[in-house]
Amino acid sequence: MKQNKVFTLVGSALLVLASLDVHAQSSAAAPASGRSYASDAKAVRAADRALQKNVVRALSKTKGLRATTITVRAHNGVVILEGTVPEQSQVGLATQAAEGVEGVASVANALTLSTL
Repeated sequence: MKQNKVFTLVGSALLVLASLDVHAQSSAAAPASGRSYASDAKAVRAADRALQKNVVRALSKTKGLRATTITVRAHNGVVILEGTVPEQSQVGLATQAAEGVEGVASVANALTLSTL
């Protein structure tokens, strides 16, 4: 009878120690995954900024396009062109130039004709 109590106490103590070790490991892993998400978000923002700059560069090099009044936004490969252009033909030029940039998945064109 005394042996059963000893085995029960030793077994219980081992279970408690094992559960404490598992808890320590899981809580230690949580901040690392949070940091990973933060660094992933930074990488996405950096990629979006790089894509935006590449599209702006392509627009500024496009012959016959007045790119100074065009704003470019980029998010996950989707490029949005906003602003004004003086002629309807420039709307298509801007779209084609943006679509030709590596990394652009799609282009949403919200350009309007300026009345000035």
